Amino acid sequence: MSEETIRVKEQKVDEIVEMFKDAKSVVLVDYRGITVEEANRLRNEFRNEGVVYRVMKNALVQRAAAKLQIEGMDEHLKGPSAFAFGYSDPVAPARIVNDFIKKYKKMSVKAGLVDNKLIDENGVKALAALPAREVMVAKMLGSMNAPVSRLVTALGGQVRALVYTLGAIREKKAQA
Repeated sequence: MSEETIRVKEQKVDEIVEMFKDAKSVVLVDYRGITVEEANRLRNEFRNEGVVYRVMKNALVQRAAAKLQIEGMDEHLKGPSAFAFGYSDPVAPARIVNDFIKKYKKMSVKAGLVDNKLIDENGVKALAALPAREVMVAKMLGSMNAPVSRLVTALGGQVRALVYTLGAIREKKAQA
């Protein structure tokens, strides 16, 4: 192998390392059996959710995984492998892949990574079942807001009662 080829491969491995480092989650799939049209639909869904989808050589990914000290990845890097990288929403890649598999009954999950920790197919399914980040944030804010809203309502009721009482006292004094 020439020095130029080695340098190019090392550069690709470094790019893969950065992709894995920056991703909040990664889903590794075997994409056998899907048509070009289905692959394009899947890519569009990924793109709409901000997920990066790449087909990469297993040998280069093995080298990147070794650099990142991700254990157990080698056993999943057999056959055709595609990777869905979630950078903003860690649930999106798993949810999209899971929905695609349910709809088309093609493709299979090999494994996943969350914060560069390997998870199995069941872990990916569990990740897919989580609500999207925005939904979780909205629920949390709603939970935090509820006690404050009740306090404001209660205090408003007390103030209203005080105003009515003072109004009644004023009317009584005016009549007397």
